[in-house]
Amino acid sequence: MRKYLLLLACSLRVAISYAGAPKDFDIQSPDGSIKVHIEAGQQLRWAVEHKGQAVIAPSAISLQLGDGEVLGENVKVVSAPVEKVNSTITPINYNKAVIEDRYTQLTLNCKGDYSVIVRVYNDAVAYRFVTRKKGALIIKNEEANFNFVADDKAFIPIQWDYRIGKIFNSSFEALYHEINLSQFPTDSLAFLPILVDIGQGKKVAIVEADLEDYPGMYLNLNETQKGFKGVYAPYPLEAELKGINYIPSKRADYIAQTTGTRNFPWRAIVISEQDKDLLNQDIVQKLASPPRVTDVSWIKPGQVAWDWWNNWNVSHVNFKAGINTPTYKYYIDFAAANHLSYIVMDEGWSDDQDLFKAKNGIDLPAIVDYGKQKGIGVILWATWHTISQQMDTAFPYFAALGIKGFKIDFFDRDDQVVIASNYAIAKLAAQYKLMVDYHGTSKPAGLQRTYPNVMGYEGVKGLENFKWANEDQPRYVVTIPFIRMMAGPMDYTPGAMRNATQDAYRPISANPMSKGTRCMQLAEYIIFEAPLQMLSDNPTVYTKEQECTDFITKVPTTFDETVPLDGKVGEYVALARRKGSTWYVGAMTNWSPRELTLDCGFLPAGTYQAEIFKDGLNADRDATDYTREVIKVSPGDKLLIKLHGGGGWVARIEPQ
Repeated sequence: MRKYLLLLACSLRVAISYAGAPKDFDIQSPDGSIKVHIEAGQQLRWAVEHKGQAVIAPSAISLQLGDGEVLGENVKVVSAPVEKVNSTITPINYNKAVIEDRYTQLTLNCKGDYSVIVRVYNDAVAYRFVTRKKGALIIKNEEANFNFVADDKAFIPIQWDYRIGKIFNSSFEALYHEINLSQFPTDSLAFLPILVDIGQGKKVAIVEADLEDYPGMYLNLNETQKGFKGVYAPYPLEAELKGINYIPSKRADYIAQTTGTRNFPWRAIVISEQDKDLLNQDIVQKLASPPRVTDVSWIKPGQVAWDWWNNWNVSHVNFKAGINTPTYKYYIDFAAANHLSYIVMDEGWSDDQDLFKAKNGIDLPAIVDYGKQKGIGVILWATWHTISQQMDTAFPYFAALGIKGFKIDFFDRDDQVVIASNYAIAKLAAQYKLMVDYHGTSKPAGLQRTYPNVMGYEGVKGLENFKWANEDQPRYVVTIPFIRMMAGPMDYTPGAMRNATQDAYRPISANPMSKGTRCMQLAEYIIFEAPLQMLSDNPTVYTKEQECTDFITKVPTTFDETVPLDGKVGEYVALARRKGSTWYVGAMTNWSPRELTLDCGFLPAGTYQAEIFKDGLNADRDATDYTREVIKVSPGDKLLIKLHGGGGWVARIEPQ
């Protein structure tokens, strides 16, 4: 629970610094490293500097209402109180047990019944609009600009089907375009988060948080050619079902219709001086609305045996494998034998448009009862459109049957209607003690804190793409921990046991392989944040690879502490996580072989035993090659890690 310590509140309300004209306001981070300058005159503009280096050049912000009023033009500030907050957050199902929440906050209360709140952390800046108007509001548009000083290089997820003036419909999966800002294709949009290299070793990430009843923000190049502007999906007026996608066919000329008194989403930047600091960022958790679920004892993170990626390819059994009752019982047997928590019954178990119509002779009550006997919960796949139509009857029915949650797929939009539905689904699911995992959806933006039964989000170009695509995944998997993972959990679905070198790989949908080494797959279980973590390959192959399976299934899905060790965006990553007194360390590289020195100084005093899996001597020829060893380590040790191209390294370290 937050405990706000308002230090010297009365004096701070009059101690605000005016830079020049009385319409200008300055505020700085608690440690003084970040300074924010606000101009509140004809336009409302913000600017940021870090240790004397310009980060965000003056950038206009505003809310344009349907009646023509613009909040952020001809600004008249009525009061401008400043608060200093030093508190903690106790997150649920997260990568650490406690989050320090320390910031300075400026609130510009403006004539016209609105405010702008600016928060400055030691490593981030965030602002949001707040309105106090009667009745309903139409939001015509929101102006959000992020102007940079130079034509900097950036890591930008751009997808081909994002075209201005066309439908806002996408799976939110894209590799990063590593380009200068001026090279951004003006007819396309980028989804968040993105990362900008501003020089002097500093990176700036753009994120949003507390996105409720409002469309998600995309970015497009603005007229400066060195900055971004926010773009939002127009409000959908009509939609039609095309297969399993519910696609708007008519949109309004505004982005949202909402209540007149509300908080709008946070727009935020994160500033890092070392790439590794991006691996341990909590800004979305800090800015999200607090939990609205009082009893969270039933929300259980854990590992999941998943069927779809491996195409139900089990063998050496006395039944025909596929989407049927015997196969799912086999998955339950595997999950129980390996101490997993759940199985997922993915696409095909029911009619896509009716969850009450099981297919392929599926005996769902028998499967659920069998799982109960084995201590394994069952999670069901469904499309968003079907859930939105049937959840009022489906949630109580399936909860009573014993189902533990739903994997909900094919949102493929983040307009206001879909974002509002994310919250409505999570709220109703919580009433029936059901967990949800969102797929085919945009990145998380804080809902996972507000409703902790939201256990995961896709919004990432995950392992499923190995079924059909030949892309540079090793570079991608050492990029997303620094960028995408900042937004929150990502259901990448690791665990491939058929591993291939760059030359040997080819996409095979029915029996897929992965790029990179076996140890890269093991490392993803430590590095990737996913409270509901999948084992994507099939039970038969995991049983054949029991040594690796045993390591995977000992890795928790939530942690008490996270320590970034080393990393460079797009090149390599190394971090340590602690659960109780046991440490888990993972490292991965792109296609470039490299050596890293692991400083064990993160360990408390004592002696430890480390179980290590590392790339085998011949992993450059056979990506499944690995070596397991058990060694003694202590806090003063420095371990040399050798990674093959597309390689990985993991350790499970326990006190002796």
